[in-house]
Amino acid sequence: MCAAVYVLSTVTGYVLTSALLLKCPTLLHRRKREPFLSRHISHRGGAGENLENTMAAFKHAVNLGTDMLELDCHLTQDEEVVVSHDANLKRATGINAQISDVAYAALPPYLCKLGVTFQRECFCEGGEDKRIPLLRDVFDAFPNTPVNIDIKVNNDTLIKKVSELVVKYDREHLTVWGNANNQIVKKCYKENPRIPVLFSFPRVLQLLGLFYTGLLPFVPLKEQFLEIPMPSIITKIKDPDGLTRSQRFITWLADTLLMRKTLFKHLTARGIQVYVWVLNDEEDFRRAFDLGATGVMTDFPTRLKGFMDGNGLSKLQ
Repeated sequence: MCAAVYVLSTVTGYVLTSALLLKCPTLLHRRKREPFLSRHISHRGGAGENLENTMAAFKHAVNLGTDMLELDCHLTQDEEVVVSHDANLKRATGINAQISDVAYAALPPYLCKLGVTFQRECFCEGGEDKRIPLLRDVFDAFPNTPVNIDIKVNNDTLIKKVSELVVKYDREHLTVWGNANNQIVKKCYKENPRIPVLFSFPRVLQLLGLFYTGLLPFVPLKEQFLEIPMPSIITKIKDPDGLTRSQRFITWLADTLLMRKTLFKHLTARGIQVYVWVLNDEEDFRRAFDLGATGVMTDFPTRLKGFMDGNGLSKLQ
């Protein structure tokens, strides 16, 4: 009887303390400093409106008033840091070669028409700008715009050179970097802990485990950005009639576990920004903001801006 009372009182105390700290995390953790806040994030510069990861796309997004540019980085044969999503040039340029095997001056231009990854049966036809830019081109052109850098390969030289560029352009307070790969994120943090990092995929799984066991309020977190997909958008990318029953169930389960308002509120209260990607229609924009996401990443920056303007979702201060 005494043992049962002890166990019950211990569990009750744990549950109540966890619930209190989940709602008021600053009782235990110092709120992280937020050098910038981003609601409107242009994925690859806005891949649905201009050729992805080009200066034209970035200029269009910035002129529109985007809060952040999201881009991807690779290293060329002559160790130049370039902005490109794929390691292989085939999809984007038609040339079957690895970026790492080609000198920057020899990189081919983008094709005139590229598919939009997160929009089914959608293609973007570009204008005159088909050049793969250097990361420093972006930093030169947009000195005050936050940039979200996806380090696409586990390459120590790439990580070091990106860090050097961030420092050179005095952008440690305007940059977030990382990758879904946990080893890359660890190397980024070790190379320059002053540049905020995002949660890797294994760390997202750990985060969910901590959240659902009630341990999250007690655990310190080094990451400052949670960037997660909205699993339900799979039906916007693939033909829903082509999904198997198990695929539908996994999508539903992932969406239910990941899209949690309580989790988002707890993280934002700790100064951790929550970005949901890659959303391209008003239904998903609304859902993400209603759940308490800090920002939305989109291929269609004009569409997102129109939604935000029409719903009073002004830029965060």
